[in-house]
Amino acid sequence: MTRSAVHLFRLLRWGRTLARHGALSGIERDPLTPAPVRRLTRIARLGARVPNQPAYADAFEALGPAAIKLGQALATRPDLVGEEAAADLFRLQDALPPAPYPLVRAAVERGLGKPIEALFSHFEEQAIGAASIAQVHRAITTDGRKVAVKILRPGIEEEMERAIETYEWAAAQAEAMGGELARLRPRLVIATFRQWTLRELDLRREAASASELAEGMEAEPGFVVPAVDWSRTSRRILTIDWVDGIKLADREGLLSAGHDLRALAANIVRAFLRQTIADGFFHADMHQGNLFALPDGRIAAIDFGIMGRIDRQARVWLAEILHGLITGNYKRVAEIHFEAGYVPPHHNLAEFTTALRAVGEPIRGLPVKDISIGQMLDGLFAITRAFDMQTQPHLLLLQKTMVMVEGVAQSLDPEINMWETSGPFVKEWLRSELGPEAFIADRLLADFRTLTRLPELVRRIEAAFPSEGAAPPPPPLRDVQVVRIGGGWWRNGLIAIGGAVAGALIMWLL
Repeated sequence: MTRSAVHLFRLLRWGRTLARHGALSGIERDPLTPAPVRRLTRIARLGARVPNQPAYADAFEALGPAAIKLGQALATRPDLVGEEAAADLFRLQDALPPAPYPLVRAAVERGLGKPIEALFSHFEEQAIGAASIAQVHRAITTDGRKVAVKILRPGIEEEMERAIETYEWAAAQAEAMGGELARLRPRLVIATFRQWTLRELDLRREAASASELAEGMEAEPGFVVPAVDWSRTSRRILTIDWVDGIKLADREGLLSAGHDLRALAANIVRAFLRQTIADGFFHADMHQGNLFALPDGRIAAIDFGIMGRIDRQARVWLAEILHGLITGNYKRVAEIHFEAGYVPPHHNLAEFTTALRAVGEPIRGLPVKDISIGQMLDGLFAITRAFDMQTQPHLLLLQKTMVMVEGVAQSLDPEINMWETSGPFVKEWLRSELGPEAFIADRLLADFRTLTRLPELVRRIEAAFPSEGAAPPPPPLRDVQVVRIGGGWWRNGLIAIGGAVAGALIMWLL
């Protein structure tokens, strides 16, 4: 286990870099910042030329690959880092110089267990894209198919593990301070980030995500997921079909090629609704650089490293919340928040209903085409602090994706009516999920599952009340302390400083 002193040294070094880019300046203005933490941020920027405008994305890029991925994750958390920081982090391009070709060739041959000539008739030495974790090369297989080959950077696993270990240490110290930091659940934030990273560091899992998404999107003919070449895929290598299309970011190129931008916008909205509402498994990085318009008008997606899941009950709640805000049924929206456990039960339902009214009334009476889903959700999350609402990472990831898809669609068709486009799909889904047929089916399924659990319940009762002569139960496992405090003033001082620095970083970076 890495010592606390090592974590502290890394945090201080990172904090210095963040301070030089002005990324910690907001902590001095936040009235919730503890005085010791505020003093530490002032020390961190001593002698540094701090810009007037914080450059959050530049700061994370300067910290390296692990920080870039963390910055992308934090871009989904305006409740943690603030709207200004989230907007700036959103522009992280994740672009780095590619690894040299000899290293790439060796990685491909080691990962696939064959000489590169036995796998590809042509393999371009120059990468077409290089990110913090992997880089992509164009190639042609020995059977003549155009493919994209994604290769993990050498040594990236060890680098990411070291950084995440320190993130976890810092999050634990910050959460132990209690108060606002505990409500924001930084340890859960980092745990979610670790899950994302583990998925991206095993390209077989990304390949599996692409395959699962492709199956779910068979019902949406306008959306394409490239096929995975499993014979040329391993933990460190991913090979998928090459996408010959125009990035949705290239509006002029789309127009020159004769694409119907309005149809493309509607297509991406329908595809997103199919993924989130019908399947509950969605591509969580649907920005314009990951979406391509094919010559036949279909949309193809790439990069399946970050995927989101949302269970059926949460999808129903979310649909009812959005519908209730639009129709002005604030009491029902408030009840859903309490039913879902998003708001602690000690709060007053009527007071929360009034807070929701403050979010919903500004959009009442507006044409539906002028109602932004993203702005509506931002208003919802703005009241979380006042009502002690703990963060729900899966819903925040969905919010980020909804805002992203809405932005892509509006860049293609500024006049798109999001509600009109999605209305028929959502209405049909809600009818099938909340109608009487669905209620009866759910009840029958729940009763059947209860019956199947009865034998296991009997066994658990027998285990809890064993007969005479039975073996005694095993002793309970002891808790393991993450940080051991004790052993002298220097150790206590080190942990105290580490906790304060962690709080400073977590408050504005996590």
